[in-house]
Amino acid sequence: MAFKRSAVRLRSAPPVSKQGFGNEALFSFERAVRAVFALLLVLAVALPAANAARAQEAVTFDRTELAIVTAGGGRHQFKVDWAKSWPQKARGLMFRKEMPLDNGMLLDYDPPTEASIWMRNTLIPLDLVFISADGTIESIYLGAKPHDETPRPSKGPVRAVLELNAGVTRLLGIQPGDKVEHPIFHAK
Repeated sequence: MAFKRSAVRLRSAPPVSKQGFGNEALFSFERAVRAVFALLLVLAVALPAANAARAQEAVTFDRTELAIVTAGGGRHQFKVDWAKSWPQKARGLMFRKEMPLDNGMLLDYDPPTEASIWMRNTLIPLDLVFISADGTIESIYLGAKPHDETPRPSKGPVRAVLELNAGVTRLLGIQPGDKVEHPIFHAK
């Protein structure tokens, strides 16, 4: 049996001119790539800024006053933002560019626990005052640096951490063992 060869005719596409389809497609593709790249660049810049702005607005604090009574008999009044919830404590003083010397942040840990503070997104240097449940200052970390993510732990369970401008505790002679007066502290 013999196979018969048959000629198969393939239809071919019409020739593409150099001026037509090829150059226009390349030009459109380049434009599309540039547009996508520009969009990604805008998103890379805009999203972190939008998230930071949203993060700054999302948490509010009650204002309260407290006093620190030093061993030498000095009494120092502070106006503080009172952080009671975990979102408030996580925010702390992040993103603030300045704070008056008689202001601060009171991070309230109820029940008392071992606390650890870092300075992520914190723009101002701080003194960290760790306070026991009876209002006694347990320890002070002087001059925590902005943006430093090193944990600064308490030496044991504390009821609160008071964040003040760096240098305020030295300036006022505030030391471990001094007493903090605020409704959350009670003698045991």
